[in-house]
Amino acid sequence: MDNTTSPAKSGLIYGLLFGAIMILEFVVGYVMNIDPQTNPTYGVVISVLNYLVLPLLFIYLGCNNYKTNINSGFISFGQCLKIGVTICVIAGLVSAIFSGVFGMIFPEYFEEVFDKVGKMMVEKNPDMPSKQIEMSISMMKKFSNPAISIPITVLMFAFIGLIWSLIVGAIVKKDRNQSL
Repeated sequence: MDNTTSPAKSGLIYGLLFGAIMILEFVVGYVMNIDPQTNPTYGVVISVLNYLVLPLLFIYLGCNNYKTNINSGFISFGQCLKIGVTICVIAGLVSAIFSGVFGMIFPEYFEEVFDKVGKMMVEKNPDMPSKQIEMSISMMKKFSNPAISIPITVLMFAFIGLIWSLIVGAIVKKDRNQSL
């Protein structure tokens, strides 16, 4: 069983594509001035795409590509896990790095988001003390720091990749016959 291409390496291109699509979603939302805080439908659609549809699609494509084009029609459950987690980790890393760089280039964008969230908190709960709103905004600012947001995003996408890889792996796996 001599594989020249590792399962994780074969998932690289799909992870980069997935990350590029998430960046494109963000840029389109930014250019069209649509944000999830004021347009919850947009936020739901983006979340469904980024956490359900796209991971499932790219993990399936990555596993199927490895199975059919690289490994002679065979793929183990473990190889599916490696491919899926790699795809999602790379996509999460690409997206998180882009978000961090974007925040450094356009810091006013995130300040505007924090202001909108503060106003929405007051609208939804007018009895909320201003101290509590300030504390919530300060926590959001801490978690939007790239030193915190990048590792958290990568871990979150690794977990998402693991869950979806378990499902896809159960569907597409095809082990080689073991003969004694």
